[in-house]
Amino acid sequence: MSSPRRRIETDVMKLLMSDHEVNLIEDNMQEFFIKFEGPDDTPYKGGIWKIRVELPDQYPYKSPSIGFMNKIFHPNIDELSGSVCLDVINQTWSPMFDMKNIFEVFLPQLLRYPNPTDPLNGEAAALLMRDAASYDVKVKDYVVRFASKEAFDDAEKESSDDEMSSIEAFSEEEADQLEL
Repeated sequence: MSSPRRRIETDVMKLLMSDHEVNLIEDNMQEFFIKFEGPDDTPYKGGIWKIRVELPDQYPYKSPSIGFMNKIFHPNIDELSGSVCLDVINQTWSPMFDMKNIFEVFLPQLLRYPNPTDPLNGEAAALLMRDAASYDVKVKDYVVRFASKEAFDDAEKESSDDEMSSIEAFSEEEADQLEL
């Protein structure tokens, strides 16, 4: 088995065995959705986002593609496409990083410390720089409208169940083989 393929399987299995809810797309370890919750110490607290992850064939030498599926108001996340502007993913990615780093360190840090000087969402950046309190109010409004548990559950009901599988699709034996 090639090294990038083994690394993809190892990183995805780490995610599947963590506290993160992961749903593979058509049992493909290179394309999946992950449920991401807003950090407690931010206006994103209480928000639940569905994030699409695509791992290129050259992973971990080439960075993953990360996109928010439901709307989020943030200077460094494009509101329409969900694309994330984060140097550590886009420019300074290293094979030393893994998928858990993205969901346990990089994205929480991005939500805690938005960078309005390098925006993908100009409106969010301008509002943050002009009036941080109003920015927080708008973030919280987006959380309620697009990322509340109810909004997340409604969006999940609309997506087709037969397109996805979850960790239950793997037997323990298969999981153990992937770790070898």
